[in-house]
Amino acid sequence: MSKKQLSERDICTKFITPALAQAGWDVATQIREEFPLTHGRIIVRGKLHYRAKHKRADYVLFYKPNLPIAIIEAKDNNHSLGDGMQQALGYADMLQVPFAFSSNGDGFLFHNSIAQDGILERELALQQFPTPDTLWQWWALHRGLNVQQNALVTQDYFSDGSGKKPRYYQLLAINKTIEAIARGQNRVLLVMATGTGKTFTAFQIIWRLWKAKAKKRILFLADRNILVDQTMTNDFKPFGSAMTKIQKRQANKSYEIYLSLYQAVTGNEEEKNIYRQFSPEFFDLIIIDECHRGSAADDSAWREILEYFTTATQIGLTATPKETKEVSNIDYFGDPIYTYSLRQGIDDGFLAPYKVVRIDFDRDLSGWRPDKGMVDKYGYEIEDRIYNQKDFDKTLVLEQRTKLVAKKITEFLRQTNRFDKTIVFCENINHAERMRQALVNENADLVAENSKYVMRITGDNEEGKAELDNFIFPECKYPVIATTSKLMTTGVDAQTCKLIVLDQRIQSMTEFKQIIGRGTRINEDYGKYFFTIIDFKRATELFADPKFDGDPVQIYEPIGDQSPVPPEVSENFPTYSQDPTEDSEQSESSEHCDQEMTDGIRRYVVEGVEVKVAAERVQYFDANGKLITESLKDYTRKALAQEYASLDEFLHHWTNAERKQVIIDELAEQGVFFDALADEIGRKSGKEFDPFDLVCHVAWDMPPLTRKERAEQVKKRNYFTRYGDQARRVLEALLDKYADEGVTHIEETQILNIAPFTEFGTPLEIIRNFGGLDQYLQAVQELEDALYAG
Repeated sequence: MSKKQLSERDICTKFITPALAQAGWDVATQIREEFPLTHGRIIVRGKLHYRAKHKRADYVLFYKPNLPIAIIEAKDNNHSLGDGMQQALGYADMLQVPFAFSSNGDGFLFHNSIAQDGILERELALQQFPTPDTLWQWWALHRGLNVQQNALVTQDYFSDGSGKKPRYYQLLAINKTIEAIARGQNRVLLVMATGTGKTFTAFQIIWRLWKAKAKKRILFLADRNILVDQTMTNDFKPFGSAMTKIQKRQANKSYEIYLSLYQAVTGNEEEKNIYRQFSPEFFDLIIIDECHRGSAADDSAWREILEYFTTATQIGLTATPKETKEVSNIDYFGDPIYTYSLRQGIDDGFLAPYKVVRIDFDRDLSGWRPDKGMVDKYGYEIEDRIYNQKDFDKTLVLEQRTKLVAKKITEFLRQTNRFDKTIVFCENINHAERMRQALVNENADLVAENSKYVMRITGDNEEGKAELDNFIFPECKYPVIATTSKLMTTGVDAQTCKLIVLDQRIQSMTEFKQIIGRGTRINEDYGKYFFTIIDFKRATELFADPKFDGDPVQIYEPIGDQSPVPPEVSENFPTYSQDPTEDSEQSESSEHCDQEMTDGIRRYVVEGVEVKVAAERVQYFDANGKLITESLKDYTRKALAQEYASLDEFLHHWTNAERKQVIIDELAEQGVFFDALADEIGRKSGKEFDPFDLVCHVAWDMPPLTRKERAEQVKKRNYFTRYGDQARRVLEALLDKYADEGVTHIEETQILNIAPFTEFGTPLEIIRNFGGLDQYLQAVQELEDALYAG
């Protein structure tokens, strides 16, 4: 067989892989074919989602497992030698490796970005492919690694034999950190968005340093007890008996891996000296998880720990590097050695995109002023001034406002799924308790079935904290709705959380990103592909801040009594100014306050003041992450205009496509969802339109025909008379299936396995009635031509 007739896969199998093996590359440990880089961004339209194409390299070559060094992009032999080079360079840039190759089976085009002779690209014969040691020596020389540094950089990863591999960005974070430490860098900052596996990344860093004996005693500091426990039982489990948790203020010095809460080694003067039971040189390495929460602050008690163990290498992990006049992680750790942002995570398909429902209340916008001498429900005279959003639920409680928030949350869940895990962020513990009560009353039917349907999970409530694990675990049905203040802003890995409610005034970008991170995890087993944020206090105005890097796919603001579930139409929306002087960050301990006083300021509780919805609005993002402020129909029209220059061009593609599903899939990748479009155009009137008619109607204003009308037209033309009786019955049944379910269903031969086709015989017998498979497929194609004729 001629090489020109071979597929791309055949070229890989017969020419490229043998050339690699001949050059000394181990097929089992160093060559990874069809290596997945991304999952493909999740595109959301209404309640539907679609995954864009994922990125996958034909070959990634590893010097050692998880140490990538080169990319190879393969093409069939009808392409030139270098046709895959630009694609290879794109993947090499993602993995930050210096060597890229393109091949069509005749040889290789080799791109060496660190070539000392200045010649970046040259052609190589198949037998000239460089050995693993050659490429690694070139790269090690370029980076200036000595023998000792090289030994640490090439230290093996941990593998449990399950085949679990770090994602590409985790490889970069791990390898860059190890190399920096090998070079003697003692302060390292890693910035990775919530949900991208910071703890797993930290484990692999520690494992390699520990196994290489470069770091013998290691301290991992976290800010939540549940984080420490989860870390010990999950990612850090392989450390086994070498690992301990510092607790009860006892410092046992016989271990090698120590995990601790910040709070466990700090406290009052008598208590906080636990870390001084260790000598300043005891720890070689300290990992500070969620280091934005104060470890970098000059006046922080946690900073004392870092300064006490100043000789230790210290690695800060955070999703949100904190930069203010008072506190700077970069000041302490230096610039991040690697950053993987929320935007990158969403674009790559590793993190869930999200919609935003913004709901403004009239009292929040215009404020409220009490009548002179007015008293609250407890008999306290209310100070005479204008109260606005800054005051609500802090110094003044409007009970009707709380009830309206609970009503809107419940309304949303009733129209989506009442058992979707939901976190409601409130101003303080008092507010969280009142919100719990309001939600209980709105959901009395489900609370009657199980009282844990709604739970307050705050730092002061043992019953609530005891349910935190049940809220997090996907297998646990209850609790469903958690009201909280600060306890769940970080370290809560709620994989199935589909709704986040913000009834908390947030002016801190750090806190905002942490809260958004509670919903960004994807869990396909439980149908979690995206999540929704309902914002009652304009917190999502922070999206406009240039420091925010992960935009929502949709923003929606219902008006009046409109449904809180976003439709597929969006409007332009006004923006509001922020008050940059107010910072809502507060410690866990500041939540503790009584019913009527907050930090010495009386909280007035007012009943009977009417509160109404003032405004709601919507936006969404297209397949490329670009903000769209137009209707779905307008967006579809523009997408189709880019794909097809005219109606005739579309008709040509549609008619000549062997399978219409191919065209439907191509348009879906551009963000055109036919189901969502059908909802907007036809289903509200009870009409079922074909994708063909939706396209022609939206893009070229052609009057659409329903599927049933198209089927009736074919029947009127006596189309079936040229076929025998059995074949005619099959085609009539296919036509009925088209009218009921659409064209893509009749294109699959599997349809012959279901009723009513089973009445006509086996699939093989049915196909024989047409004279064979090719003739059957031809008959289906001609049936489609008849459906779309004229």
